Amino acid sequence: MSEASEAVRPSRARVKRCQTDPVFILPMRIYFVGSHATGKTTLCRYVSRRYGLPMISEVARAILAEMETGLDALRTDMDLVAEYQERVFARQVAVERMHAGRFVSDRAFDNLAYVAEHTTNAAAMMNDARFHDYMKWVRDGIVFFLRPHQSLLKDDGVRAGVSWDSVLRIDGMVKLMLEQHRISYLPIESVSMQERVRAVEFVLARCGIELPKVEDEQVAAPKPRRPQTIPPTITTVPAASVESWPYALVENTDHEA
Repeated sequence: MSEASEAVRPSRARVKRCQTDPVFILPMRIYFVGSHATGKTTLCRYVSRRYGLPMISEVARAILAEMETGLDALRTDMDLVAEYQERVFARQVAVERMHAGRFVSDRAFDNLAYVAEHTTNAAAMMNDARFHDYMKWVRDGIVFFLRPHQSLLKDDGVRAGVSWDSVLRIDGMVKLMLEQHRISYLPIESVSMQERVRAVEFVLARCGIELPKVEDEQVAAPKPRRPQTIPPTITTVPAASVESWPYALVENTDHEA
């Protein structure tokens, strides 16, 4: 058996089991990963509302607010950008743990691609055993990899640039990490929202995650909009066990996010 076949065999076994075994249910951790300006948050928000799942989003924006800084400062201060990226990753892990394996997120390890692009501490973060533990955690989720398209470029004031070259570099590094850590994923190339939705619903249905059924669509009241999960802004200095690498992945039941 080839190395590639060996890598995907456990994931296929899990999917087959989730189709045939009514007791076994895959963790409902759904990730949309990829570069900035690929529509991850839009699709994530749709899945959150449609399936009634908590949404983890805007982690980077919350950290920027807590640090009282902006992208211009991050681009010129190597120590500051390293701290920022470490805290973004730590907060992502902490918030995921709060939801006990049931959520949809518009990122996972994505910011490690930006660490490699903009900082000098990528090796320290990626070689830490706790980073590898997190990648195993992601591997057991359902991962959609959104590919870039020039028509989707948009400056949102938070992510590090919207140039096409930057998007392609981050996209390539995200794919490299997916392959390196043997994370099974579905690439989504289309920019059509309808086709993206169909692809996501197809995969989730095959994993036993069905859409909520409405017996009578004509009389059923519309479901209230589910608020997304946004890590709160804090004014105090964060605890080292949550925010400071390499202690970021230590289990801690007193999460601040």
